[in-house]
Amino acid sequence: MRGGVRLTRRLLLLAGVGVLAARAATAREAPPALMLAEAYRPGMALADYWVSEKYDGVRGYWDGTRLWTRGGEPVMAPAWFTARLPKQPLDGELWAGRGQFALAVATVRSQTPNDTAWHSMRFMVFDLPGHGGEFTARLAALRKLLPITDAPWVVAVPQERATTPAELQALLDKTVKMGGEGLMLHRGGSLYRAERTSDLLKVKLHEDAEARVVGHVPGKGRHGGRLGALLVETPEGKRFKLGTGLTDAEREDPPALGSWVTYRFDGTHPGGLPRFARFVRVRLDLPSS
Repeated sequence: MRGGVRLTRRLLLLAGVGVLAARAATAREAPPALMLAEAYRPGMALADYWVSEKYDGVRGYWDGTRLWTRGGEPVMAPAWFTARLPKQPLDGELWAGRGQFALAVATVRSQTPNDTAWHSMRFMVFDLPGHGGEFTARLAALRKLLPITDAPWVVAVPQERATTPAELQALLDKTVKMGGEGLMLHRGGSLYRAERTSDLLKVKLHEDAEARVVGHVPGKGRHGGRLGALLVETPEGKRFKLGTGLTDAEREDPPALGSWVTYRFDGTHPGGLPRFARFVRVRLDLPSS
């Protein structure tokens, strides 16, 4: 009986997810063409890079008229939040503060803006996609554009020149101790390119990446009758099981098929699969497919 109730609950959940996905699909536009980061590797040259904090929020793209997520979903921000934004594209992070990722996601995804929640949000702008110049020139233009007196929640991300690997590591340690997620490196001589590139690097204590859930592997032993592992697929098409890191609640009510999750890992095997991969969280800011 217990298994039947659980199966019925799961089917109802999937049906609900399907309805929500169908609604989202009708409202979603093509994802904005964004510059995506590769991972920093110790020993990589730091010449010509700028360094800033990596903000743990929801990627936000302002097209000059509307605000969008990385996945192409419209952000239903209050009118006052976007009223003073310039008529040019801005790339940044919708951020609720250190350690407040869940709040940022909930606020951004709500179809009915929560005015109180939005007053805790900041739009941390780190690039001008439509500028056309190299990043150092784009940064100079951004510093002239922001701050906006009537919109102090729109902030130009502080940037400083990267120096040595030792100083970069010290800054990373300091940022993480203060509750930050990590750092970003942006090459000063790079143009804005809508692709994953080493001109933009993320610097973290642990490597992480995203993968799409393509299957649910039944559990055994103490996990019998619930999820044992997620079968996930990377953007490159590599598949592997992801079981470590899941809570009991997540095993009882696992991430839906098609959803994206973040996993942490320690390097890769010769074939490219991650070593010691463990589940971190569902990426609610990325569209299910």
